[in-house]
Amino acid sequence: MRKQLGVCNLCEAICGLEYTIDAGRIVSVRGNPDDPLSRGHICPKAVALQDIYDDPDRLRNPVRRTPQGDWEPVSWKEALKLAATKLAGVQNNYGNDAVALYLGNPNVHSLGALTHGTQVASALRTKNTFSATSVDQLPHQLVSHLMYGHQLLIPVPDVDRTDFLLVFGANPMASNGSLMTVPDFPKRVRELKARGGKIVLFDPRRTETAKVATEHHFVRPGTDAFVLLAMLNVLFNEGLTTQPLHAEGVETVRAAVESFTPDKAAAVTGVSADVIRRVAREFAESGAAAAYGRIGVSTQAFGTICAWAVQCLNILTGNLDRAGGAMFTEPAIDLIERGLLSRGHFDKWRSRVRGLPEAGGELPVSTLADEILTPGDGQVRALVTIAGNPVLSTPDGKRLGDALKSLDFMVAVDYYINETTQHADLILPPTSALERNHYDLVFHLLAVRNTARFTPALFPKPKGARDDWEIFRDLALGVIHRRKRKPKLAKRLTMEVRLRVSPTLTVDGLLRTGQRKLSLKQLKAHPEGIDLGPLRPVLPGRLRTKDKRIQLAPQLLLDDLHRLAEVPVADEGDLVLIGRRHQRDCNSWMHNTERLTKGRPRHQLLINPQDLAARNLIDGESVTVTSRVGEVTVEVQATDDMMPGVVSLPHGYGHAAKNVNHLHNAEKLPGVSINDLTDPELLDVSGNAAFSGVPVRVAAAQ
Repeated sequence: MRKQLGVCNLCEAICGLEYTIDAGRIVSVRGNPDDPLSRGHICPKAVALQDIYDDPDRLRNPVRRTPQGDWEPVSWKEALKLAATKLAGVQNNYGNDAVALYLGNPNVHSLGALTHGTQVASALRTKNTFSATSVDQLPHQLVSHLMYGHQLLIPVPDVDRTDFLLVFGANPMASNGSLMTVPDFPKRVRELKARGGKIVLFDPRRTETAKVATEHHFVRPGTDAFVLLAMLNVLFNEGLTTQPLHAEGVETVRAAVESFTPDKAAAVTGVSADVIRRVAREFAESGAAAAYGRIGVSTQAFGTICAWAVQCLNILTGNLDRAGGAMFTEPAIDLIERGLLSRGHFDKWRSRVRGLPEAGGELPVSTLADEILTPGDGQVRALVTIAGNPVLSTPDGKRLGDALKSLDFMVAVDYYINETTQHADLILPPTSALERNHYDLVFHLLAVRNTARFTPALFPKPKGARDDWEIFRDLALGVIHRRKRKPKLAKRLTMEVRLRVSPTLTVDGLLRTGQRKLSLKQLKAHPEGIDLGPLRPVLPGRLRTKDKRIQLAPQLLLDDLHRLAEVPVADEGDLVLIGRRHQRDCNSWMHNTERLTKGRPRHQLLINPQDLAARNLIDGESVTVTSRVGEVTVEVQATDDMMPGVVSLPHGYGHAAKNVNHLHNAEKLPGVSINDLTDPELLDVSGNAAFSGVPVRVAAAQ
């Protein structure tokens, strides 16, 4: 029996773990109390890491679809040759953009995907690149690009020292943060309250976070921007602003929010004008305060305005770059400082069918089905998906699933045959998270404390298996070799050298040449992690704008305010749909784990009792939920936790309805896919999907 320290890389919390292993089997998993960031915290998902490792449904070797529609094993050599030949063939015949690439959320949790997965995109050279970013955090990245000069220069609340945490549309009690790596949030909330601080939350559902907050206020989905801008209006009108350092555009912001009064916000949002004024005053007058908005404000029609207004609240009250406010990190491997991550850009090209702008080199995934189904020059004829399930996770998933059937070729890098990969011609499965080394390149950029930690593989790689970076290496080089129009020799040689260096060696080199002057040897000597200290003021040096100034008033945002001003007051009796996440869920791909899915069902449509009564519905009965794009049937559950006029379905359900037949636990779960209702036509100015606030009708099932 042995003990080994590890990490949970299923969510952004990156909690440190302690495994007990006996005869090659995990017998226990507990939080590591010596981890300087997670401090012993653990949630149920971490324990389920062993279930993924042991899952009999997880693919261990490549499989190819037969003409009869079955799956047959194929060797790695043959599989990679087939993938590269087919992809290069499509590009040779129809152009580079005839191949599309979709990157799922798990890529950002994998060291190999971050060091080598991007090279697949470089090898394909297609403008039809899509990812989970445009159904998640794109507004935040665009705002950081416009204001601070880099799409991942995202300030995080200094929760360990703040006196006032103002939260919009986030549920860190369930998520342990998002774009804010904050493991053990429950204990950190208790510590905040113990020092006399408070947490104020605006959300259309009384979430787990709402139940521990000092105050919770219902806000109608999709209208948070009115509340945020009204708070800025109060700050200006009552002389509560602080002249910000390193910033320009204050007067432009003042003029822009002048018409967004608390009274106007109250009429649209359901939040009283008195509450808006009081919270704005208390936020400005607190010793140290931080505003934070997340998934509920990201995935709505005005997500970018919301993200901008949150930044303005922090900046204009003097709470940016100060202890207890919103601060920037200084990770041991600083991808921003080293220039290893693109600063981002916007609208350099547009999608072929709907003319939607790219952001950071990616098009909105809401238009992927259009690009596949619409004939003409540049039509997508082949698709590569990497660790993604867009049929279950993106708008109008049923239409996208139908579109995938029409492709000439599809290859997926994935563990499972799921709702998306069932349409592939070839699936290439990497090793599991417990069979490869790990270092969090991205989430140290977003953590509430500066730390560094390297985790060796818990188990050896099985004979014949491939890590994800090895798959990416061979796939990228294979496509380049077979394509008629190849990159210049110097570029090809540079790419090949990068692809042949392992992620572990890459990490060691980056550590040694970074400002912290660490090494892999040092991190291996401290597997619990090395504490690099609390967040520190770093401006203006951390800014990546040309003039080292914060751009408070980006024109894109100012122009979009006209669209916001035209939002009508909702009719009484209308219903709008929002999603929800649970601590025991991990997007769409952890439902094959019995450990996480047992117990009380959590798939129901949540609705306020008065909305239930108004439709003569009975708690627990089956109802149909209808939107512009689709209809689902699901059980309804009455709860006062829902704001009147708002209903909620969880994300990531509906496995049985998609007829996968290869996820033997997941297919037993009741529930429907919320994304059979979400509308690909509803987008934020950034191109992010607007999941929150989708108009729906609810009626008794026939």
